[in-house]
Amino acid sequence: MGQRPSHVELVDVGPRDGLQNDDKILPTETKVSLIRRIAAAGIRRIEVTSFVNPKRVPQMADAEDLLAALRDLSDVQLSGLVLNERGFDRAAATGVLDEVTYAIVATETFSQRNQGSTIAQNVANWRKISDLAKGGGLFRSATIAAAFGCPFEGEVPVSQVVELAGAIAEAGADEISLADTIGVAAPHDVEERFAAVAQAVPGIRLRAHFHNTRNTGYANADAAIRSGVQTLDSSLGGIGGCPFAPGSVGNIATEDLVYMLDRSKVATGASLEGLREASLWLQEQLGRKLPSLVKEVSAFPRSGETSRELV
Repeated sequence: MGQRPSHVELVDVGPRDGLQNDDKILPTETKVSLIRRIAAAGIRRIEVTSFVNPKRVPQMADAEDLLAALRDLSDVQLSGLVLNERGFDRAAATGVLDEVTYAIVATETFSQRNQGSTIAQNVANWRKISDLAKGGGLFRSATIAAAFGCPFEGEVPVSQVVELAGAIAEAGADEISLADTIGVAAPHDVEERFAAVAQAVPGIRLRAHFHNTRNTGYANADAAIRSGVQTLDSSLGGIGGCPFAPGSVGNIATEDLVYMLDRSKVATGASLEGLREASLWLQEQLGRKLPSLVKEVSAFPRSGETSRELV
């Protein structure tokens, strides 16, 4: 495993992946405030919504209205999840998004339960969406979901993930993300899979998406950046999960991740205090205690203290 980089890019997926599985449906204006607070804290890339069937994911039914209220947020890269051409057409019509994200599940059972289609069909769909996105000047990010383990099939062979990454790259992608959808990975898994994928798709940016289901999410994030991953997903407050994956609970929390990276001398451009305040605000909006920990404790070092040099 290599050295930690001097800088890593963060994507806060809370407004989409965080809220999509929540029992409470927040009003559009509250979501707008959430996104603006995340941006004000220095996060420059935010996954804001998804263009999916509102009957299946009612939390995301206001995608167009949400983006219309974010037209002025020009200094932040806004992304939306699309799963088919209809979703892409809706996303493109807003004229606000900078990128589209697409997810392909690594196993057949989960793929058909989650999207109602085979892996091969999803790759073919991605090819169409990728071509449309490229033509529209949008950044193209493809996620391999359940890349570390499946809630239905169990272990996922590394070769299966590598083969799918190759197919995605061949169809066209600017970035490929490996997602630990049900939070089963450990650092060794992260090192092994990202090394194999990097070798299979040289030149494509790598991104990681971890859930903290079994309390390994932050260790996995550290292993990822030391394995050459340039971008990490996280969610303000640690909210989120996949509504179609049994056992999928919260993402790693943005503020907790930033604390770890700050103390490890890895720059993110984010304000830890700004994230803590935003997370406490989100906790009030959702009306329950959120999983993140850093928001609950005092700043360290306290104001006026000088941080010691790490050795």
